[in-house]
Amino acid sequence: MVAPHTRPHTATAVLDSADDRSERPAVRIARPRTVLRDVGPAYILNGVVGLIFSASGPVAIILAAGAAGNLTAAELSSWIFGVFVLNGALTAVASWVYRMPLAFAWTIPGTVLVGASLQHLAWAEVLGAFILTGVLIAAIGLTGRVRAFMSALPTPIVMAMVAGVFLQFGVDVVTSVGADPVVAVPVVAAFFLLGCHRVLRRWMPPIIGASLVGIAAVVASGQFDLERTSSDIFAAPVVQLPEFTVRAIVELVIPLAITVIVVQNGQGVAVLRSAGHRPPVTVVTVACGVMSMLAAFIGSISTCLAGPTNAILVADGRRERQYTAALTFGLLAVLVGLFAPAFVAVMLAMPAAFIATVGGLALLGALQNAFRAAFSGGFTLGALVTFLVTVSDLTVLNIGAPFWGLVAGVVAAWLVERNDFGASKSRP
Repeated sequence: MVAPHTRPHTATAVLDSADDRSERPAVRIARPRTVLRDVGPAYILNGVVGLIFSASGPVAIILAAGAAGNLTAAELSSWIFGVFVLNGALTAVASWVYRMPLAFAWTIPGTVLVGASLQHLAWAEVLGAFILTGVLIAAIGLTGRVRAFMSALPTPIVMAMVAGVFLQFGVDVVTSVGADPVVAVPVVAAFFLLGCHRVLRRWMPPIIGASLVGIAAVVASGQFDLERTSSDIFAAPVVQLPEFTVRAIVELVIPLAITVIVVQNGQGVAVLRSAGHRPPVTVVTVACGVMSMLAAFIGSISTCLAGPTNAILVADGRRERQYTAALTFGLLAVLVGLFAPAFVAVMLAMPAAFIATVGGLALLGALQNAFRAAFSGGFTLGALVTFLVTVSDLTVLNIGAPFWGLVAGVVAAWLVERNDFGASKSRP
């Protein structure tokens, strides 16, 4: 997930400075006695807040994407189960072994991308693309060429694609205000009121406060309809068979891999390095690839190193004890995933305006940063072409607009902005 206050265009520079070789833990695995000594109220609280953040706006984005593909409640529950249980377990194990916060989640830009693709691709085709995306990510990690992969595409062009993919979610917030003001207006008001007050923002993250206000507005307006949802409580993940088609592979695999390695992992590494940690970039990349392959079989999207969640986990406390916040987050994520059907039932009982507004506001900071990264430096024409093609809903050879946006942007930049390619290679 893209960190709301981290500039995406720094991701390449951060990973370029990282060692692409296989990394071993710098310290011994913590014994249970050591974990109990290191854990404390502040770290537990940060883990809880990180979990609440992940279970609010980002889940609304999954539900919105699922609605675009008419996914069933069982398929959505299996998706939620995968992203919480599998990534929570990976978070707990990785953070315990490396004794640093390594919170894994799912790619939000990829989720939005999939939501658009589900309007013309079957769910089985998307699952096939998920599996091959995991294979590609793991292969790149195993070659030790993460840095080379990231430098193959100019960051402004990548972020212009992300901005184009995110744009509709921002527009949906405005549409929801007009369609259902009783629900949407309180959510938007709470989000900005909390965001503009420094003290309140630290006590209550805006997206969490907005979600709580939205829930109250839904209940008060009588729009909470739990009767039409499933009564299941415990998760029963659905093993789903993929279908491998050329159109889905071409449309999704490379863009999804880019969102994981360049956009998401770049942000997660940037957050952790700024807090004094040295995350194992190669190991993280391979782990994301392997977990993405496993998650695909139960209908979950690709795994990534989470930017905003890791930012919450390292917000305070001693660096050598912050891994306990990640352990808390990971274990709680597994618990949430085990109750995925009940969680999905509650979310589906909400009106469409609630899901659209919360999901759009959760992406607002990421959309702002994507625009900034796309148009504040070089490759501005290539970024503009990428953005315009991405938002155009262009489909050629049954392949969607985000892929063609990347192609068109790179071609335009190569024809008109060749000097920017040379300048980007000369940067340290």
